[in-house]
Amino acid sequence: MIDTFADNMRTYGIPPTVGRVLGIMYMNRKPMTLNDLSEATGMSKTRMSQVVREMVDYNIAYKVFEKGVRKDLYSAEQDYFQRFISLFSSSWQKVIKKNKVMGKKIYEELKTIQQEEQLDPDVAEKIAFLLEETEKWLAYYDWLDRLVDFFESEEIFKHVPK
Repeated sequence: MIDTFADNMRTYGIPPTVGRVLGIMYMNRKPMTLNDLSEATGMSKTRMSQVVREMVDYNIAYKVFEKGVRKDLYSAEQDYFQRFISLFSSSWQKVIKKNKVMGKKIYEELKTIQQEEQLDPDVAEKIAFLLEETEKWLAYYDWLDRLVDFFESEEIFKHVPK
């Protein structure tokens, strides 16, 4: 089952190491320290700290408090649906942000070129085409952004019940 977790992470573009650790945490069913995880995986504590930090960033693991325990404890998200939403969202949010910024920059540069008075008609046509393509590109990433919001708000479950 742990290997399946690792394989599934590839689907989201996430390293299988994260999946292995997630699988170990999930199957353990109780919070684990970095030492526990290092022993279970054979990884160094430093590497384990990096992997767990990455998991926390993906919202598939979180730090928990347990009275009387001085070391940091971590637990895996147990809800399959929430884990999917977290992985889906975190994977796409980075892509969306990067591409929207780049698309806006390209659009502005093309608009500046288009406003030059002495454009060759072929160049003007190419610029107009590229502007149209950039608008489609930005519309696509806007749609993806709204799709991520649709999942994160859990509105998806009204249309596709658990």
